Amino acid sequence: MPITNDDLPNKLSALETLIHVVVDTTPAMLHSMRPDGSLDYVNEQVVQYLGMPVTALEGWGWTKTLHPGDIEDIMAKWGSALKSGEPFAAEARVRRADGEYRWFLFRNHPLRAADGTIVKWYGAGLEIEDLKRAEAKVTESELKLRQLLDAVPTHIFVLYPDGRTMYTNRQGLEYLGLSLEEVQSEDVVETRFHPDDALHLRQVRQRSLAAGLSFEMEARIRGQSGDYRWFLISLSPWRDATGVIVHWYGTRIDIEERKQAEQTLRRAYEEIDTLREQLHRENRVLREEISRSSPFKQIIGESPVLRAVLARVSKVAPTDTTVLITGETGTGKELIARATHEGSPRANKPFVCVNCAAIPPSLIAAELFGYEKGAFTGAAQRHPGRFELAHGGTIFLDEVGELPLETQATLLRVLQESRFERIGGTQSVVVDVRVIAATNRDLHAEAQAGSFRQDLFYRLNVFPIRMPPLRERVEDIPALIAYFVEAFARRMGRRVPTIEEHTLRLLAAYPWPGNVRELQNVIERSMIVSEMETFSVDESWLAHEAAQPTSVRTLSRKPSDRVRAVIEEALTKSSGRVSGPDGAAAQLGLPASTLESKIRSLKIDKYRFKSQ
Repeated sequence: MPITNDDLPNKLSALETLIHVVVDTTPAMLHSMRPDGSLDYVNEQVVQYLGMPVTALEGWGWTKTLHPGDIEDIMAKWGSALKSGEPFAAEARVRRADGEYRWFLFRNHPLRAADGTIVKWYGAGLEIEDLKRAEAKVTESELKLRQLLDAVPTHIFVLYPDGRTMYTNRQGLEYLGLSLEEVQSEDVVETRFHPDDALHLRQVRQRSLAAGLSFEMEARIRGQSGDYRWFLISLSPWRDATGVIVHWYGTRIDIEERKQAEQTLRRAYEEIDTLREQLHRENRVLREEISRSSPFKQIIGESPVLRAVLARVSKVAPTDTTVLITGETGTGKELIARATHEGSPRANKPFVCVNCAAIPPSLIAAELFGYEKGAFTGAAQRHPGRFELAHGGTIFLDEVGELPLETQATLLRVLQESRFERIGGTQSVVVDVRVIAATNRDLHAEAQAGSFRQDLFYRLNVFPIRMPPLRERVEDIPALIAYFVEAFARRMGRRVPTIEEHTLRLLAAYPWPGNVRELQNVIERSMIVSEMETFSVDESWLAHEAAQPTSVRTLSRKPSDRVRAVIEEALTKSSGRVSGPDGAAAQLGLPASTLESKIRSLKIDKYRFKSQ
């Protein structure tokens, strides 16, 4: 419906009223100014916020609401805007009704007539107090962070995505003797790299920047003093939520002292290697001479009976004569065999040790003399025996009395002719081997009884050496104790304890049915359970075996039926157990493997003793 002339005043009045309502309720300080910059209107928000009537603000009265520290700056900016006619924007603190000053952002825009002249300025003021406080906190945090980075004893730097320097902390600038502007203007840091490091570092850095990957390397950098120092340089990318690199963060850590220490250590190692090689060359002949002249370094003791044994070893060692070593279990027969080998011209050749009691009788021939492919089920290929492996050297047949009679016949032929055939073979194998045998049995008595070949016994017994039991060389016990205590302390990483005099007397008085091996075991057990500075032994460990030497010494001399009775009596006491501290082997003072062999040879069913 068209508006008539009568309705027009009413409509304009309503529109004017609406505009005033909108302006007065807008949550901003709205105002207008004359072309000369004086105030001619403010909305209701200004009046309420400042607590001043419009009449007090008109003209230039509004400047009285500004903070004294901001008036000069804002008036200068307002004057420049009036002259240029450009929009005006400035921040200033305004005093509100309660007297508190708060920050505002003022913006004024000119209203021009058709000819371009300014007829009015319209503007608004928005409170930015919270924003200014947040900015102040950020500025404070940035200052603290910068102070922290400057205090860190590490060069810290930040690069733009293209690799240009954006920031370097004070430590880095002071070392280089440059300002931040100099570092930012061009990459002068690269000119400070050592010539031997510069090209490689530049290539690694370029590859890292191109691939967006971290890198780390060591290089020398020249400081403002002109001296080069080693640094560990690292660089890593910082990405935004989309994965785009926005900065590179890097560090340069001074490692000069570490590098100097490494070089000093390297030179020391080189000197040590040189001295070691020189010492090795100078002493090689001496060591070889000592090895030839003293093959008894692992045989401890100075008792007359032991010296007599070593004297016999010294006489027979340089020959190829067959040696038979006898003695109770644990007396060190293998040490005597090794000393005989090491004192012989064969010392640089193999020393092959075979425990005849530990190999089942059905396999002993194959183990000693080898077999051909297809000789029996499972023989997928030719297998050389121990005699072949010992060619040119020495073979030590420990517990030779455990050999089955058929194997004894083959061994006799080897001793006589130095040849044999592998199992399943037809061609003779010729060997050059010195034989040293050992036993804890009376082979002479067994040869007379027919349980061991007499001809083989005489072939083995060319040069007999009897190893005395420990109870016959009591003088050697203190030296053996000291040797084992030191050896186990070194192996366990402990200090060598003091050995009590009472312990020496106790161990010297014990008959040692298991001989040196038993002594070694007792000392090892004592070292494990004791953490004291003095070495001692639990006496209860020795009491239950004190009456055993007679049975150990005489078992091998008894006829087979008596041996059976002794073994069965021991199995009865142990409920069929062979090994272990309460087993039959421990009762008889024999190695468990030896007793197992005797049980098999006598066809004793050890399992029937389980229920007894």
